[in-house]
Amino acid sequence: MDGGGRLLRSLSAVVPDMMPGFAPPRLAVAGALVAVPARALAEPLRPARRRTRHGLGGRLLGVLSRRPRLVGNLLAATLFASVGAYGAVCSGEYAAFVEANGTLPDLIARSVGFSIAAVTISGLNELSETQVLAAAGITPKSSLAFLDAADIRRRLKALPLVRDASVTKLYPDRLLVAITERQPYALWQKDGQVAIIGSDGQVIDERHDERHDGLPFVAGENANAHVAEYVKLLAAADDLQPKIRAGALIAERRWNLVMTSGVIVKLPEIDPATALAGLARLERTAHILEKDIVSLDLRVPGRVVARLTEEAASNRADLLNRKAGKRSGPT
Repeated sequence: MDGGGRLLRSLSAVVPDMMPGFAPPRLAVAGALVAVPARALAEPLRPARRRTRHGLGGRLLGVLSRRPRLVGNLLAATLFASVGAYGAVCSGEYAAFVEANGTLPDLIARSVGFSIAAVTISGLNELSETQVLAAAGITPKSSLAFLDAADIRRRLKALPLVRDASVTKLYPDRLLVAITERQPYALWQKDGQVAIIGSDGQVIDERHDERHDGLPFVAGENANAHVAEYVKLLAAADDLQPKIRAGALIAERRWNLVMTSGVIVKLPEIDPATALAGLARLERTAHILEKDIVSLDLRVPGRVVARLTEEAASNRADLLNRKAGKRSGPT
């Protein structure tokens, strides 16, 4: 005890042994209160700021938000560029530029190696390469990168002579075009115009030259729809076929044949092949088509009615008159 009647104890008896770095709650709080400055206690506690990650767009927005003057400059530059582009379009300068150099995307693509250096076209028979390129819209100002292969295929298939087409791009600078053409089957004349038609009667193209003059020739309203029927008649004509120039469809019911000699042969509506075979036999034996006749009418089975030319008819009339005079004798 001390002089005041108090029991003296060592500090270790009051405070048990502590682990290094730890203190009892009482002392820990006391220590914390002593360690925290009074100014810090007066300020409200704030939640810790969490760091967020931004992508390129977020970083760009951050830069622009910190630099409003930069935003204004960009908007002004965009406005001036838009006004300039609009003025170039309205004044025709851009159109002239495109005419001379192609579109801007094509120009850029060509500058980096995506021009069209070679176009390989296969399957051509009636069409020419120039016609194919013109229909496809391919020019030296085109670029392979911005070439629409599907659109070119549609353009080519719109050509009457083209049944199908395929377009393949081979980067960096080659283009393959494969054409499947319709085959010319006959010529069809209507209203003075001659067209090339297929076996189904569909018009393929107009007649531009003499290349197809050896094809069967039909004329008349809807004669193209009956062309297969006419070709069968030619097969039945046998050795008379080279002397047939054309077939004219009459009232969409029967055929008149125009011979190379100018004679018109009128075939019947029913079984015209039999009538034509009979004419072939008559030509072999009597050379009837070489006579002075205008037409032969075969529409009545078993009969051939010939119409003479005016001169031949006049000569025949004179001959008959002379014969009649001789028979009557002098009176």
